[in-house]
Amino acid sequence: MPHRVTRLLTSLALAAAAALLAAPLTAAEHPIVIVIHGGAGVIERSHMSPEREASFRAGLGAALDAGFAVLEGGGAALDAVAAAVRTMEDDPQFNAGRGAVLNHDGICELDAAIMDGTGPRAGAVAGVHHVKNPIDLARLVMDKSPHVLLAGQGAEEFALAQGVLLVPESYFITPERVRELEQAKRSAAERTPTAPLPLRPAAPRGMGTVGAVALDAQGHLAAATSTGGLTNKLYGRIGDTPIIGAGTYASESCAVSGTGQGEFYIRQVVAYDICAMVLYQHLPLAKAVDTMMHDKLTRTGGEGGVIALDHDGNYAMDFNSAGMHRGVRDSRGHREIAMYRDAN
Repeated sequence: MPHRVTRLLTSLALAAAAALLAAPLTAAEHPIVIVIHGGAGVIERSHMSPEREASFRAGLGAALDAGFAVLEGGGAALDAVAAAVRTMEDDPQFNAGRGAVLNHDGICELDAAIMDGTGPRAGAVAGVHHVKNPIDLARLVMDKSPHVLLAGQGAEEFALAQGVLLVPESYFITPERVRELEQAKRSAAERTPTAPLPLRPAAPRGMGTVGAVALDAQGHLAAATSTGGLTNKLYGRIGDTPIIGAGTYASESCAVSGTGQGEFYIRQVVAYDICAMVLYQHLPLAKAVDTMMHDKLTRTGGEGGVIALDHDGNYAMDFNSAGMHRGVRDSRGHREIAMYRDAN
């Protein structure tokens, strides 16, 4: 081959290599990942019929696939977590949206939050009674208002102004939640009047908050969480879900959604603390989550779980309760749905 041709080919090869190095990361170079949870608690095989287990797995799978479809189509992590959580809000098996647990007065008070790790930006609502999908209203608080958190009647007036679908309170109430409330009230009545109030309010067996965290093809993280709170809670009680940094948090390095007894998550600022350990102590994500769930939270009496995801696509689904409804799907071909302590 003539020397000039050899030099030309060499120059072309070097130019191509330089262009590849200078090019921005493509979608193929960023893993896309979504992780979801459907609540933590007493989730054990001995308490679960095959039919009920299959139904929970189907519900988790539908939410997981709804969120992943957004990511797979090139959509944003923010849209993916909203899609996953909205799916669970519409499924009466989960304690969020339709099928949420009832407060002491027999009505639903719904909380939700969403956070975009880019910015970061966040929106949340608390104590709403008529919003079909609280996660969508939380998104509007973030996008269409100067605020982060709206509560109660003010949140619902904002929903009306934004054209959000409102439904009667009866939409959310299911026979199972009515039975759970009646049982909780009987248990409370049987307590010794002089006994101290429990640090951990009774929660329905194996149920809790729903949430999602996602990493999109552009490398952006987001988190979303929604809940009905605790069965037989006092009117006006607000848990950790809409408190940014407690039950929901996302930054450029980490996204977290929690499920458990909100009072403990608020006191420990659980979601933010996990991300802080990753960012400032340079802990691997799994180690940060383990430290929180099995050391810090357990030491103070808190029970529940978290899902977490970092900017490299590493994820954790950890809990100190008997079980946690959870799932993960990514662009590497991994898809997993689990409920029990033994990984499935």
